[in-house]
Amino acid sequence: MAADIHFSPLALTRALPFLPLAQGDIDYQVDRRIEPNLIENLLADPNTKVVLTRGGRIAVPRGQGDLVDYENVKMRLATLPGAYVSAELRRYPEVVAMFLGAYAGARGASVVAVDITRVSQTDAAAAAGADDAFDETVSLPGEVPSAKPTLLQQAVTRFDWVDLRGFAPHASAREAGQATSAITLSIWHSRQRFCPTCGSPVRPALGGWAQRCTNEADGNRILFPRVEPAVITAIVDGRDRLLLQHNAAWKDPKLYSVSAGFVEAGENLEHACRREAMEETGIQLGEVRYLGSQPWPFPASLMMAFKAHAVTTDIQVDGEETMIARWVTRDEYTAELVSGRMVAPGRATIARYMIEEWLGREL
Repeated sequence: MAADIHFSPLALTRALPFLPLAQGDIDYQVDRRIEPNLIENLLADPNTKVVLTRGGRIAVPRGQGDLVDYENVKMRLATLPGAYVSAELRRYPEVVAMFLGAYAGARGASVVAVDITRVSQTDAAAAAGADDAFDETVSLPGEVPSAKPTLLQQAVTRFDWVDLRGFAPHASAREAGQATSAITLSIWHSRQRFCPTCGSPVRPALGGWAQRCTNEADGNRILFPRVEPAVITAIVDGRDRLLLQHNAAWKDPKLYSVSAGFVEAGENLEHACRREAMEETGIQLGEVRYLGSQPWPFPASLMMAFKAHAVTTDIQVDGEETMIARWVTRDEYTAELVSGRMVAPGRATIARYMIEEWLGREL
């Protein structure tokens, strides 16, 4: 069935004005990444800010992790003194430090992220921890002091560890940007420990933004993080209804969002939008217009958002990836949300802001 077109449904479309994971204003200072002893020198600077990642999560002060489900609360990144962290890096060569960049003219300008995913809490260090200066315990004469947890071991329990989806909507744009870069890089380092070409171990390079293969016979090649392009499309028909769908992979049966999928090798973005819509819902797309993009490091996607006009409106879901799809007017969607029959995408997702662009108000 051909769509009933009363006007161009994309005529009033505008670029997305705000995306929570695309607001960072840091200067990457790419030219500094080749400096010898860059991380060591940065950590010796008292103005350097050090943030921590672990298992794809970011460290926040204790107690803030309980706030992620509340509206209108503020969260901030936990930090550690650079001098103490420098000592810990010598203790733990498996820890990865990443120079995120700096802010011109600001004290505390440089930012270093340290991923402690590989630090074991059960590692019985024979020496005292790097934070002994804060320990006022005095050993009795003849008493053998017990091994104390190191600074990075203590960080595991002294801080809360928050998923980027929970942190970004509550953080300043600046710290959301820092957390996005830190988590993106740390996940890559955690997952890629060997050269994908020759299988040799790798070590961090270029301030943590790359890896170098340790195989001299194969040229010690430099490796960079891979980015996985994905398209996400808000589809509207000639009556300006929005197509919403529920996918099989989503745990919440009330969650409805817009069409999305990865770009195939050799495929352009617009073709990916049209292919995904046809595969998932049987809808044929006409005009496709770009809205914006944001990184989505779960683990390494870049979400590129589009709005598209549906040439056809008969829905035929594939029944494998997409289980339900339906057209909604603005009033119908509002009623579904109020009744609890539908749940909107999370506040860190680009999908939420795409739906808001169509709806004309914040959710």
